[in-house]
Amino acid sequence: RLQKLKEMFISKFGSAPKFYARAPGRVNLIGEHIDYCGYAVLPMAIEQDILIAVEPVQTQVVQLANINSSYLDFSTNVNNIQINKTKPQWHNYFLCGLKGIQEHFGLNNPTGMNCLLDGTIPPSSGLSSSSALVCCAGLVTLRANGKTLSKVELAEICTKSERYIGTEGGGMDQSISFLAEEGTAKLIEFSPLRATDVRLPSGATFVIANSCVEMNKAATSHYNIRVMECRLATKLLSKSKGLEWRKMLRLHDVQTKLGVSLEEMLAIVEEVLHPEPYSAEEICKCLGITLEELRSQILSQNMQDVSTFKLHQRAKHVYSEAARVLEFQKICSEAPANALQLLGELMKQSHISCREMYECSCPELDRLVDICLQFGAIGSRLTGAGWGGCTVSMVPTDKLNTFLKNVKKAYYQTDGQRLAVENNSLFATKPGRGALVFVEA
Repeated sequence: RLQKLKEMFISKFGSAPKFYARAPGRVNLIGEHIDYCGYAVLPMAIEQDILIAVEPVQTQVVQLANINSSYLDFSTNVNNIQINKTKPQWHNYFLCGLKGIQEHFGLNNPTGMNCLLDGTIPPSSGLSSSSALVCCAGLVTLRANGKTLSKVELAEICTKSERYIGTEGGGMDQSISFLAEEGTAKLIEFSPLRATDVRLPSGATFVIANSCVEMNKAATSHYNIRVMECRLATKLLSKSKGLEWRKMLRLHDVQTKLGVSLEEMLAIVEEVLHPEPYSAEEICKCLGITLEELRSQILSQNMQDVSTFKLHQRAKHVYSEAARVLEFQKICSEAPANALQLLGELMKQSHISCREMYECSCPELDRLVDICLQFGAIGSRLTGAGWGGCTVSMVPTDKLNTFLKNVKKAYYQTDGQRLAVENNSLFATKPGRGALVFVEA
């Protein structure tokens, strides 16, 4: 693959690349939509990745090309980075990583570069192809400009810089892309960012299955509405408990300030928030503010027209999912005899909560989860933002081949479009290693 990338680079730019950078995609085993609420998640890096061949150049121009011809070439002056939020194209994710590093170091005349990209992560599949591209671009810019940072610093910069494109992400994708290690999943905690090894039990294999429904989370408001609903739930819970609600941004902050357990937080959600949707007016009444204050001080720019918010369901999902992550880690470390059954149960509960409380599933994902469970998965759930993309299933290793054959038949071979992409859509994966740079020998 490197050789092919090098040959294409030479034919494209007329000289050889000086170095390569790689950043992996990820699958989140459990802990969906809780990283931006401040809670720990449990992902692992997958073998599929973004690989970029790079040659630093004397001009102040970055030239980007992709070996996939459906992604158009792009070039720009490094001193004039414009990121288009309205129609995010592939090069905008590269520019996020580039801009993040430039701003961190205050680079006045950053190095120009020729870059050729090869990606094996299926796009819009919920396996974090966009964050892997942001991370890879950050790594490329760092190296080309002769700077160094720790992996944790890189992850934090790339998390912030991906927001240039308008996605209010929480940092899981960038953290696992840099901090992953081969053979182990990671419990990733935030503020401060740290990663702890989680040894997955033997006897089971994780299988990723793509629903073939594409969901571009930057181009949709679903994702950002959920972030906002969690923020509003934070404010209402804080106010009801006499906390300084204006300063509170994340559901985790409420738990920390109150000093209570996740179970107690779930009881508080039941007591304070009603299951019926809240109107903007009702939220204002609860907080004692005007609609104008709500819009200017709390709601983000792209949320101004949203008229109803589900706060009870979103908070309930977040606190219960945060508890499932800790339970998952505990089972992996204690390794009881029935570990696989217990983990499978947590994965199933997670999917139900994503479907019913967070409403981030879709009919195809639900069907795929059912098919995977029917053909022998011990646990199965959507992974990534949802609304399309992939499921992850835990399958007994001795039943893997039959499982793959049956799922292919039941889900992919019934539909011409899915059949065309089935080879990249259903695969077993092991925890892979994190981002790295390698130099042409």
